[in-house]
Amino acid sequence: MQLRAGRPLLADSGRPWAGAALACCAALIAALGALFAHQAQAGRLDHAVDSPVISWLGSHQDLAGWLAFPGSLIPAVGLSVAIAVACLLAGRLNGAVLAVAAVPAATGLNDGLLKPLVHRTYLGVLTYPSGHTATIFALAATVAVLLLGPSRPTRGRELRVLIAAAAGVLGGVVAIGVIGLRWHYFTDTVAGAAVGIGTVCALALLLDVPAARRQFGRAGRLLPTAQPKARV
Repeated sequence: MQLRAGRPLLADSGRPWAGAALACCAALIAALGALFAHQAQAGRLDHAVDSPVISWLGSHQDLAGWLAFPGSLIPAVGLSVAIAVACLLAGRLNGAVLAVAAVPAATGLNDGLLKPLVHRTYLGVLTYPSGHTATIFALAATVAVLLLGPSRPTRGRELRVLIAAAAGVLGGVVAIGVIGLRWHYFTDTVAGAAVGIGTVCALALLLDVPAARRQFGRAGRLLPTAQPKARV
């Protein structure tokens, strides 16, 4: 295994799109946060989406719990570690850093800043944005960046796109689960998805800064690499 940081996370043409996605996510979080700040009730859109989900899962709370489970701490940590290990085995130090940092950064922003700031509640609990949804979408966005980034071989691209799409669908499944459990309103999950995606876009842009890539390159050269055994 030889660690390197020569391959950027984002293509040159993809960085403006990542910046635009980050700006859109920030604007959406701010707009919904201003709309629902210090409220303890659902909006019209929430009522329209939440009611059928709650009716469907109201008598199937175990199912709702399983749907929400991928966004909880233990699976999120396990998936982050698995992605980081895969990146290290592939020699992608910057990818491993992204995988390790994405969920803690999204969770810290979500629970440490946005929930207390907006102070929207559901049954007396702070709910905006949804932490489960932020976590799973941070993982999904990380997978998308790593699988669909530049210099990826053409062969197998369809499979990589399918995996990235499946990760996004899993994010939607978690959102349905937390709505069915009555942990969050629909707009909480929308903001949570924006937190997760926006956090990964910001991290990828920062990790692709030339100074950061040079530091990764130096770190990769300093770490020991496997040497072939000498013949006796």
